[in-house]
This record gives sequence, C-alpha cells and structure tokens, in this order.
Amino acid sequence: MKIVMKMKAIIYEKYGTPDVLKLKDVNKPIPKDNEILVKVHAATVTSGDVRLRSSDFPLLFWLPARIIFGFFKPRRTLLGTELAGEVEAVGKDVKLFKIGDQIFGTTTGLKFGSYAEYVCLPEQWKQGVVALKPNNITFEEAAASPVGGMTALYLLKNANIQKGQKVLIYGASGSVGSYAVQLAKYFGAEVTGVCSTGNLDMVKLLGADKVIDYTKEDFTKDGPIYDIVFEAVGKISASLCKKTLKSTGSYLSITSMTKELTKDLLFLKELIEARKITPFIDKKYSLDQTSKAHAYVDKGHKRGNVVITIEHTS
Repeated sequence: MKIVMKMKAIIYEKYGTPDVLKLKDVNKPIPKDNEILVKVHAATVTSGDVRLRSSDFPLLFWLPARIIFGFFKPRRTLLGTELAGEVEAVGKDVKLFKIGDQIFGTTTGLKFGSYAEYVCLPEQWKQGVVALKPNNITFEEAAASPVGGMTALYLLKNANIQKGQKVLIYGASGSVGSYAVQLAKYFGAEVTGVCSTGNLDMVKLLGADKVIDYTKEDFTKDGPIYDIVFEAVGKISASLCKKTLKSTGSYLSITSMTKELTKDLLFLKELIEARKITPFIDKKYSLDQTSKAHAYVDKGHKRGNVVITIEHTS
C-alpha cells in the first residue's frame, strides 16, 4: 500500500485580505526525475506574493492577470516566490545537486510556491532558478536574495551602468531598492537614495553617497541630473522621473519585464560571499504567522525583506 506523507503549508483558496491564508496539512511532494525535493528553511513575502493574494493588479493588467492566475479564484493556491533550504531527495536525472546541498532560488512559473515545509524544484527550467546557497549567510538571508537581487541586477545591467555615473534610486529602502543601491555602488556609480525619514540611516548603511527624504524634498525639482533613475517601488510616474535624466540617460522601473537567469543568481552568490552586498531583513515570522507577515507588508512600510522562517519538528 502506498503511504502518502503530509506536510504543513499555507494555502489560499480565494483572493482577499491576509486572513485568506490558512495553515493546512497537504501532501508532501515527490520529486520527478529532473527535480530536487527541498526541505524549506526560509521563504519571503514579496510584493508579488501580496499582489497575487489580493488580486490587486494595476487596472491595465487586471484582466490579463485574472486570466493567467485564475479569474474567480486562484489557480496556484500555494504562494511563495523565493526560498532557501536543503536538498532532501533528487530525481534520477538530476546532475547539478545532491542530497544535503544547501540551496536558494525561486519558484517562478511552478504550480506550487515556497510557503511550505517542502517543495520540488526542477534543477533547470525556463522561468525560475536554483543554485547552491552562499556559504557565509543564513537560510533567512539567502531566501531574501534572489528576487530583489536579480531584479535590480537585470535592470542595471540592461542600462549598461558605468563607473562614475550618477544613479538615483527611488524607493531605496525596499527589497529591490536595497539591492539596487549596493549593486550600483559595486559597479562604481555615485548613488543617491530616496526614502522616508525613518530609513535614511539604513540607506546610508547600504552605501548610498547621498540620501533624500522624499517627505521633505522633491528630487524632481531643481535637483541634479542623473545618468540613471531607478524607480524601485512603482509609486512615481515615469514622466516625473525623466525630468531629472540626462538626454542620454536611462529610466528603470520594477514594472518593466525582467528575467531570472542562473548566471545572475550565481553572480549574486559571488558578491554575497565576497561581502560586496548584504541581504537586509526587516522582520521574521514563523510559517503559522504568514498572514501576519502579509498584513505587515500590506502597510507599505517594510524595509528590505520580510522573511518566513520554517521550523521542522519531525
């Protein structure tokens, strides 16, 4: 007789407020031939997770998003975009990982997310990525690295960022923004970070050469002209940002299409291990507190990343 193993996971079966997220017992996944079974130690609450839970998509994308993700109820009932954990089992065709490897990566394009004790990941696939975890950070820090780090890296590289350029990052204290500050500094740019009063010290700590408190100063009026303006929170229009750009400058936005590339995740791993960039964690919650974590992110004031720590008791 086949024995079906169970695990804890956060499931949502309808769109809505954070209380639609419920802790349930579900079937533990079994890896296919090309997959690894990951014992998840940490996941995160990204803006994408929150948007999927609430179905709060921009009006222009509302209908296409509902068609893709489920019109009346979510097709993907297990959220969680990024994770870090340990390989517990491997399919027979897996070549890149072995049992016991510590990994980090994303679940992009898969049916199930990382708000669970276990998840199966293909060792290679088109939309998401997985790699060995940086050896000098915790599982929580590793889980907080892929999405924000790869988004910032992809956009900055596409803008052909150069040493000595002036870069302004609006929303510098968020997940993407905090990586954008550090990566722009790594590439040799002069970085100005825009954030709220309470986050000025944090953005300075990340390496910004200058910080602007948006509650007291409008960077779009009579300010410096930049080579790159990176809008990292989706809260200010392109037309306003472009007023501060050189004629040959680049406007970057997290609303742009990006790609998750294994080479970018490996590059982030190298930078983390070399201590050139550091994941910033705002708050940590346990798996059964995932709804509270979503409620906190809903307020719009998170700094860096919010992490879900998953304890295994058996």
